[in-house]
Amino acid sequence: MQISSVRDTLKELRDLGIQNANDVHYQLSPEELVAQTLARRQGSLSDTGALVVNTGEFTGRSPKDKFIVKDSITAGSVNWNDFNLPFSAENFERLYQKVTNHFKEKDVWVRDCQACADPAYRINIRVISETPWASLFAYNMFIRPTEEELEHSDPEWTVIHAPGCHADPAVDGTRQHNFAVLNFTRRMIIIGGSAYTGEIKKGVFTILNYLLPHNKGVLSMHCSANQGRAGDTAVFFGLSGTGKTTLSADPDRKLIGDDEHGWTDTGVFNFEGGCYAKTIDLSEEKEPQIFHAVREGALLENTGFYPGTHTVNYADKSITENTRVSYPLHYISNAQEPSIGNMPRNIFFLTCDAYGVLPPISRLTPAQAMYQFISGYTAKIAGTEAGITEPKSTFSACFGAPFLPLHPGRYALMLGEKLRQHNVNVWLVNTGWTGGAYGTGERIRLKYTRAMISAALKGELDKAAYKHHEVFGVAIPEACPGVPDEILDPRNTWEDKAAYDAQAQDLAEQFVRNFEKYADQVDEEILLAAPRI
Repeated sequence: MQISSVRDTLKELRDLGIQNANDVHYQLSPEELVAQTLARRQGSLSDTGALVVNTGEFTGRSPKDKFIVKDSITAGSVNWNDFNLPFSAENFERLYQKVTNHFKEKDVWVRDCQACADPAYRINIRVISETPWASLFAYNMFIRPTEEELEHSDPEWTVIHAPGCHADPAVDGTRQHNFAVLNFTRRMIIIGGSAYTGEIKKGVFTILNYLLPHNKGVLSMHCSANQGRAGDTAVFFGLSGTGKTTLSADPDRKLIGDDEHGWTDTGVFNFEGGCYAKTIDLSEEKEPQIFHAVREGALLENTGFYPGTHTVNYADKSITENTRVSYPLHYISNAQEPSIGNMPRNIFFLTCDAYGVLPPISRLTPAQAMYQFISGYTAKIAGTEAGITEPKSTFSACFGAPFLPLHPGRYALMLGEKLRQHNVNVWLVNTGWTGGAYGTGERIRLKYTRAMISAALKGELDKAAYKHHEVFGVAIPEACPGVPDEILDPRNTWEDKAAYDAQAQDLAEQFVRNFEKYADQVDEEILLAAPRI
């Protein structure tokens, strides 16, 4: 990087309050960042060349320690709740001073990058960190500007990542020593006490989930997306464990992105320049694209090695089940470049229903789509909790509640408008259980789920006859190529029909109870799409 650029960066750091830093490492290459990490004994190399680090105390996000400064911009627009916790401007300034002072006589890494693949909505982001591997994460995950872009653009948002800076809850107004605070007036995110890099990614996602819908009329989405050879775009929503990454990774379709997108009047675009994939139990057979992306320049977090080797043991949960890898999008061989897609033709809501109630695939009306979107349902097996073997329902609004500053009804209304305007098909896909709940039934075969999604993408389900589910009202196809007819209606797969009916009623009641907190800010049409009790 040119000396003048480094000098400009030093001045800009001083303007931010970061003074007397030891060395400033600006815009280093992945190779330099890996070498620095190894030299500081902050990581090691796997036998594929990927850098492996341990994020320490925190191996995942801490939603209860994320705050938004409540000021003239946010006071009346943010949906204040358990995920959007208010923080005073006074406390922010005090904590900000502590964060900037933390860098005194320390090395600092500065990365200028971008978010939003569509140039019309792109924002410039500066990530300031105290470790070289956090700068590598920013390089992998965000869009990498050209030299010319760097010379002619200034940072619009700043993220300061200082894991070694701990808050004092009694003084700083935090819950505990770690924190992530978003300030829309200062256009800044400060993160401390946690080295988990996902806080950087999701902090930026949260600001985009405010700015794009609120200021630009763009629907922000927590989803993956791909595009077929004919230019048809498909969008996949789903919480962790529902198959979002697996089902959107299709060798016959270009991957637009795996996690965060915006939907404009012309199509969809990826917010990011990379992927942040779970690696627990990763294998070449199950996830070949991700498996082969774990190479030089990739960053593995909290994985273990087989004893005496540098071969990653992807089954190792000794640190966490939330093991991760970040890598640039171009590490995926069939990535779409630039990562912009046409108008969606099909949207898939993925749920792993461990109760065995929902059909393996069903078609939704726009009102049902908005209801299911706000509900954001899946049911997991709480296998990590001793003695608990029953399914456990999870409802996360818009399939990403912790990252939504606005009321879920705002996002759902935008979704409904786009569905009607562009005549988009919406499918509810159950990747969970059939023939009974967990413990009695069996998991729906992946080959059947792939066949159903393929049939929807090819338009083959447009010709099918449908019947409606008696409780949830969704339209169930009576036939689908490559799938046995008898599994399409979940009630038919249960030996005890009365037990199925009782389970369906119980799940419907869970939906209705969960939706009560949103009912006062959604249209009557959406309320009428609720399951029948």
